[in-house]
This record gives sequence, C-alpha cells and structure tokens, in this order.
Amino acid sequence: MENGQDAFDIFEEIFAQEPPARPRQEGRGSAPAPLSEEEFYEIEYDSSPFPGAGRFVMRPSRIQAPQKDEIRERFDRMRDIARENRCLYFNSSRFYDKRIQQENARIFYLQGRFMADFEDDYEKNQPYSAYFPSYQTMGYEQLRTYFTWRTQVRQGNIEGTSLSYAFMYLYELVNLIGVENAEEGLDQMLQFWDAYRQFDRSIDKYVPGWVRDYWIYYGADGSFQEFAEKNRLEEWYPGLSDPEDGFDLLCSISKYDLRGSVFYGDGNQDLVRDCFDSTMERLEQVFGCRGMNLEELVFQPVKNMPEWLPFKGALFYPCLTQENRSVMLSDKEVYFCWGDRWTFQTTLTTESGKRLIGYVMKQMESALRRAVKYRHKLSASPKMLGTMTAQELELAGIDLEETVEGAVREFYRERNKTVVRVDAEALDRIRQEALMTQEKLTVPEEDPAVMPSLPLDAPDSASEQRPASREEKALSDPWRDLGNALSDVERRALALALYRQKEEWEPASAGEEGPSADGKDFFGKLAAYGNMKQFADECGVMLEVLMEGINEKAMDYVGDSLLDEEFIIYDDYTQQAEEMISGQGR
Repeated sequence: MENGQDAFDIFEEIFAQEPPARPRQEGRGSAPAPLSEEEFYEIEYDSSPFPGAGRFVMRPSRIQAPQKDEIRERFDRMRDIARENRCLYFNSSRFYDKRIQQENARIFYLQGRFMADFEDDYEKNQPYSAYFPSYQTMGYEQLRTYFTWRTQVRQGNIEGTSLSYAFMYLYELVNLIGVENAEEGLDQMLQFWDAYRQFDRSIDKYVPGWVRDYWIYYGADGSFQEFAEKNRLEEWYPGLSDPEDGFDLLCSISKYDLRGSVFYGDGNQDLVRDCFDSTMERLEQVFGCRGMNLEELVFQPVKNMPEWLPFKGALFYPCLTQENRSVMLSDKEVYFCWGDRWTFQTTLTTESGKRLIGYVMKQMESALRRAVKYRHKLSASPKMLGTMTAQELELAGIDLEETVEGAVREFYRERNKTVVRVDAEALDRIRQEALMTQEKLTVPEEDPAVMPSLPLDAPDSASEQRPASREEKALSDPWRDLGNALSDVERRALALALYRQKEEWEPASAGEEGPSADGKDFFGKLAAYGNMKQFADECGVMLEVLMEGINEKAMDYVGDSLLDEEFIIYDDYTQQAEEMISGQGR
C-alpha cells in the first residue's frame, strides 16, 4: 500500500507539470500507437535496502521548449485588441444587429490598422467562408492564407481565392487600411474590382455601391458623372446616363433660368458656363471670409431627412471627422453632412436658395453682356433675393452685386488677355543684327561732306497742325446722328421712358425741338399712359419691335444698347438721352 501510494503521488506530480495527452481509442486487434519520448518521463524500478521491498525512481529527463513562432505571436497580439475592447459578438448569430455591426466594424478597423503592413509567404491554402468575414473569426492557417494572398494582390498579382478573402480586402480599402489616402484607395478598389470579377462576379452586387459611397464620403474632385465616364462605369450607374452638371442643375432650380435668355442662345453657351464656374468660385471665397457657407445658403438641409450610412453591407468604421458639406450626384441624389452626420434628400434647395442663385445668375449675365458689348442690356433687381437673405448678407458685409460684377470683370480680363512669349535667342540675334546695322549707318565725325543740312526757309511741320473746330467735332457727334436716325415714334417712346423714370423731367425746348409736333401737349398727355405697351399699341407697333429698333440704331451710332428688357434707359446713358431728346445734344 505504501509503495502504491508513492507511485500515485509521483504521477500526480507528473500530471501537474504537463497535462496528459488525449487518450486514443483503439479498435480490437489494432497495434498500439507509438509513444513519443517528449510525452513521458522515464521511470525505473530499483531494489530497496529492505528485503522484499522496492521503489520507483524517477530519472530526470530534459523537456525541450517549443520553437518560437513570431507570426503566431503577432496574431495573438491582434486578437488581444478584441479582448481588451471586450468584443464578444464576432461569433454571435446576432451579426445583423446594428449595434453589434458597429462594434465589430470598430474592432475590425483597429485590428486592420495593426496588421496594415504585415506580409506573409505561406505555402498552404486554407479556404474560408463567413457572412461578415473578419480577422477575429479566422484560424491560424486562414490568417496566413489571407495575408499571403493580400501580399500578392498589393504587388499586382490578383488571383482567385475564397470570396470571403476578397471581401476582407475590400473592407480594408473602404477603411483606408493599407493605402496612403482616399484617392489611392479608390484607385485600388477599381483595379481590384476589374480584375477579381473575372474569377467571381458576386462582388458586382456590392462594389458599384461602395465605389459611389467612396466618392461621396471621402470627397473626390469633380462630378460623379465625370468620374464614371473617365473610368468607363456608365453601365453601372444608369441614372447618370444623361445627368445635369452643376450649371444645369442650378439653372433648373433657380428663379432665373439663364439657359432661356437670348444672350445664352446667341452662341455664348461656353462663355456663360465658364464665367458661371469662375463666379461661383469667387463667391465661395468671399462667403468663406465672412464666416458663411454658400452651399448651406443654397442647399440648406431640412428636418426629418433619412440618415445615410455609407458602405452598406461592409465592416466600415467612420473614423474620420467629416466637414459640413453637400454632395450632388444628380438632381435626384443629394447628400448632406451636418455635424458629422450624413443624410439623404431628393429636394435640392429651399425657396431662399432658389432666389439667391437666380439673382447671381441674372447679375452675372448682366455684367457679362456689358463686358462683351452685347446689343441688349439686362438688369437684376436686388428684390429677387428676398428680405431675409438680403438682411443676412448685409449683416455679413457682403455686397453681392459688386462681388458678382468684380468676378465677371476678372474672368473676362483673364480670358482675353494677350500672352506674350519672348524667345530669348531670337531677341539676342535681333539685337546683334541691329548693332551691326547701326555700325554701318554711323557717319564719322571727321567727314563733314556727308553731314545732312536743312534749308533755312524750310517750313515747320508742327506749326501747321491745329485743333479741330467745334463745328468739325459736331459733324461726327454719334448722339446727334442717333437722334436724327430715330423715327418720331421712337423719339416719343424715349421721351416717355425718361418721363417714367424721372417724372419731373421735361425737354427744355419741347415746343421747338421736342419729340413731336405737339410740343408740350405731348408731355401733358404722358401721365395718361399706364405703361409702355399701351403707348406702343396706340402707335400701332409691337413693343418688342419698337425696343429692338431703338437698340439697333443705338448700337450702330453709339456702340451700345439704350434700353433693357423692361424698356428702361440704362443709367449710364440717361443724361445723353435727355440732351438728345431735348435738342441740346445737337
């Protein structure tokens, strides 16, 4: 009994040092499995000093430490991230729960950043399948298989593999894992999509939406339509087959659609569009300096808009703080970010935004017409802005009219400036040739025979020049010529326009050289006309034809139009028109 008790204690000590191997079940008649020396201690039975007694003697045996596996240790440190964050949901069947998905996405992002630069070269290929693939749900061989495959993908060698591995790589890209910036990440996603769909087209169900979300969320340059056309993706976004660009989009919601104007349709489409882009850039700068956001005024988000979550179906963690902005994909897709929260809306703008864009467009066209000396002028009333918007701009110190005017002047000057390129070699060659010519033409001082001389009685040509007389200038006075070219009805119409603009005005010599034979009687009847159309109807002429005739004659003689579309004489020419109608300009 004593010896048996000693033997039991020995084996207890053995098992306390190392857990026993799992027993292997053997069938009847099967040969015993070979034993490994590292799994057992060597025990011998020695004689006892007492006759008839014996004892077990345990001889010491060296146990070799397992070989260090640095890759396994790195995987363990990666898994520690989940344990430290107490993540318990990766193996849960409730993966569809929004809160669980957000937590899993956060752990995935942290682990992905930890393994971002890891490379591997594993010989085996262990398959893997999961609804939401992640590092945490992979075994050792699956992790090594994935990182070996990912190493080849980053080197441009994209081969087919388990679909879950492919989605793992896409998850990394949407989280900017393994790329320097969003632009590189989007390029990598497009390249991978184009190559991997040759092995499995299942990714076509998700990648087009993620590409669109990538462009929206990370703020790519240009328009989405330009991006789609550049990368030949039009078939994946049929709603953009014939989309409206920024100019057309704003025209469609503006209170003043510039595309319907005569000036725009008279071959000035490219000029107007380029000017509009330049003007909007200038306005954004001015508004930004005053602490205002132009997009927020035009596309002011409203309440109760549905929330938009990018990269639906992916483990995406929104780690970046987003700026307040709006992103327009088309007139039917507008995304807003406000307070780091994204919303989606199909309504483009508020009433105040429509008024603001309408005024900007009309004022820009008015300034552009003057810059190109167009035959018809246009004016924009500040009343288009509305009271609240006008007050808001005034408090911010923004003179919208002057800002738009300045933007148009700067654009037109830059568009038409003459660029002079000097060829330095050609200039030096011309200089050398000029010096040689000068040397040939130089007359030596010691040779008086060739010195030029003038007769003493030669007339002074400068003395023959004299200024033109007043009578000669009057013969070429364009306003006098315009007055003579106007018909009686046209002169009466201009007089009525002046009277309506300045009710106290009356020609100084109406009885002698006024607009009609009626003299002052005509001006006594002006108040009876309710508007210019009534006058034109009484004279038997269409108002548009009357205005067009006056402006065409003004363009011929003074180089500009006199009347805007509302039959109002431009302020710049009011004084000249008064003198012309009164006869003082003759």
